[in-house]
Amino acid sequence: MYPERLDAPQAYDIAKAMLDGFNRHYRLFRTESARAKHRFETADWHGQQRAQRERIEFYDLRVRECVRRLEKEFQAGAQGMDVWYQVKLHYIGLLVAHCQPELAETFFNSVTTKILHRTHFHNDFIFVRPAVSTEYIESQDPGARPSYRAYYPQPESLRETLAQVIAGFELQRPFEDLERDIGYVLAAMQPRIAGFKLRANFQIQVLSSLFFRNKGAYLVGKVINGFSSMPFALPILHNEAGQLFIDAALFGEDDLLALFSFARAYFMVDMEVPSAYVQFLAGLMPRKPLAELYSALGLAKQGKTLFYREFLWHLKHSSDQLRIAPGIKGMVMLVFDLPSFPYVFKLIKDEFPPQKDTTREQVESKYQLVKRHDRVGRMADTLEYSLVALPRERFSEALMAELLAHAPAQIEVSDRDGDGQQEVIIRHLYIERRMVPLNLYLQEAFDAGLDDPQARQQMERSVIDYGNAIKDLVAANIFPGDMLWKNFGVTRGGKVVFYDYDEIEYLTDCHFRAVPPPRCEEDELSGEVWWKVGPRDVFPETFAPFLLGNPAVREVFMRHHADLLTPQYWQAQKERIQHGHVHDVFPYPAERRFPAGAARA
Repeated sequence: MYPERLDAPQAYDIAKAMLDGFNRHYRLFRTESARAKHRFETADWHGQQRAQRERIEFYDLRVRECVRRLEKEFQAGAQGMDVWYQVKLHYIGLLVAHCQPELAETFFNSVTTKILHRTHFHNDFIFVRPAVSTEYIESQDPGARPSYRAYYPQPESLRETLAQVIAGFELQRPFEDLERDIGYVLAAMQPRIAGFKLRANFQIQVLSSLFFRNKGAYLVGKVINGFSSMPFALPILHNEAGQLFIDAALFGEDDLLALFSFARAYFMVDMEVPSAYVQFLAGLMPRKPLAELYSALGLAKQGKTLFYREFLWHLKHSSDQLRIAPGIKGMVMLVFDLPSFPYVFKLIKDEFPPQKDTTREQVESKYQLVKRHDRVGRMADTLEYSLVALPRERFSEALMAELLAHAPAQIEVSDRDGDGQQEVIIRHLYIERRMVPLNLYLQEAFDAGLDDPQARQQMERSVIDYGNAIKDLVAANIFPGDMLWKNFGVTRGGKVVFYDYDEIEYLTDCHFRAVPPPRCEEDELSGEVWWKVGPRDVFPETFAPFLLGNPAVREVFMRHHADLLTPQYWQAQKERIQHGHVHDVFPYPAERRFPAGAARA
């Protein structure tokens, strides 16, 4: 129960110190995000990628700083629970006029759970649900930008309005031909607004900051007319001469879902009120979970908080059981899911078979690599949790047996809270969006029969995109390691995405070699490897027997991606990366590019 009076003098000081810690974090986070504009203007692509990686570490650094301060100045861990009740109440009071209250609550949780014993991780001491509303927040600073700008064009002034929208971002780099690009945008927009009867509220709303990622800047907004609205995004890129051009016009929820995919790197966006950006984006993409929107904006810890709240809510209002996930079982990860919830849960097994020459620490480092790296739309983002407690009754017996057989060191079954309810406490857990394993997706097509045009199309499309996925990973300096079909999944939008990270390496750390000719007839007839193999040696010619056993699959693959079976392809890509080349990987189909950009491809 909460105290009736706030009578612990140190409680306010602890709450204030915690908020100071958060404010320092968000100030540094926002400053680094704002610098993305200058890096874009100066074409500092390596700096942009480095900043994207380093910014991910900011949060944990600031949490550790805050914990050290609280222990040093207030002996926080020795304070009684009556003091911690009051700390939380004071903290809530400090957030009433704050511009990032939801992020500050998550920061409070992170700091508190580092200090208090885990048996106290319940709603009395942390924010299991939000205490401060994020509705209608805007900065009270007279010089602050609004979260979005609204423009009210007339039909005959639409071109001028679009030019005004672009000019509003004050990019310090000239456009190659802005008039031409606006013409492209209008031509792409025209079929979508041709049937409009313009209403009194006809307007264009645009978020005030550009969204920066890798070599692109994205203008995000919507066209409103009457009761309808049309989301849109305009990618802005550099040409070879360092001038800017608009590369495409993306319209509608599906285009924006691809742009904000969970398989892509986080954006860098200068936001004073992040909840206002999230609310705006949620209106453009109502199917996108708010947790994924926060993560896409680089606020991954807030994404984790919202995801966990959503999962607890779903558990409360569902009754199905957690089960072993469908598909081929892995040798390193144990995977389970809840059929009614669109995510999978993965934990590292305690022991691996001899053919898996790796350790728990190495596997964890691979997942960290993916978190920090540009995922180019081909590697699923992963939420990482510690000490996750779930009701024992929601685990199927088969899953419980699997957990205790393969990961007993990661599992504790107890009544942690003393409420008479058994819980399964998992020490370390990864959570990813559920996809259809590619091997099962292909099998569906085979089962339907390739004489069926739809089944054949499904097979061909997925095999082609599988090869495209590998090439996109290569462009991002990633060698996936184990390229079996089962390690890739198909998203809701039909895109092939890689999700098994325990064998990935940087492409530039690998040695791509040709298989040496046999020394004698015995070598030629032998099923054994007769040549010396180093720890990071890769022989692309040997991929085919493992991947292309089905003749129909082989025919499609060889028609589109035969180069993946040659060492020359891999060596050439490695060389380009080593010479500093940053590949273009577009979050939209090539056919959507405007002629000026497409001509450069």
